[in-house]
Amino acid sequence: MIYDGQNQVDSWEEVLLIYRSALRKVNTKLEILNDEFQHVHRYNPIEHMKSRIKTSESIVKKLKRKGYESTIENMVEHVDDIAGIRIICSFSSDIYQIAEMLVNQNDIKVLSIKDYIKNPKASGYKSYHMIITVPVFLSDKVVDTKVEIQIRTVAMDFWASLEHKIHYKFEGNAPEHIKEELVECARMVSDLDARMLSLNTEVQKLLDS
Repeated sequence: MIYDGQNQVDSWEEVLLIYRSALRKVNTKLEILNDEFQHVHRYNPIEHMKSRIKTSESIVKKLKRKGYESTIENMVEHVDDIAGIRIICSFSSDIYQIAEMLVNQNDIKVLSIKDYIKNPKASGYKSYHMIITVPVFLSDKVVDTKVEIQIRTVAMDFWASLEHKIHYKFEGNAPEHIKEELVECARMVSDLDARMLSLNTEVQKLLDS
């Protein structure tokens, strides 16, 4: 469960309230950081954000895959992505800037980082994943709540959306030629991201000269 000293969360309705509050808190932080970045650098690193609470059905399936009973305690302790935020940015360099800004927030604790940009999955998947906790202040307690954050470029997100649809359509067993084509598309996405970043850097140099 989520604990704060001797206090514990023991109803699903309260769990949902806390996770929704955590999402609002992180969303607000990101909006403020984006506005500050615009003020200082005249540039917004965040194109847009998507947030969601995982459905109870998805949580139960994940617990079963991990070999846990479907209890509230197991949901909160063993499912890290009940609350999730996906941050979409223009350039690959933005990803690490956004991650650094989040890490520097003194009330955010980073539990884990998975950098699938430097170390892509075999499928070609690229994204930057963080599991963090933020304090949610209720009337009688403070609850440190986990939020999964995924940061990726527009091109990475387009690829990941298609790969996700294919994965579920074929129940994880897509034909080999489709898997190979996805890997090739992932290479093209990486090349596009690199070229767009290089072009943007060149444009900025010309404007600043």
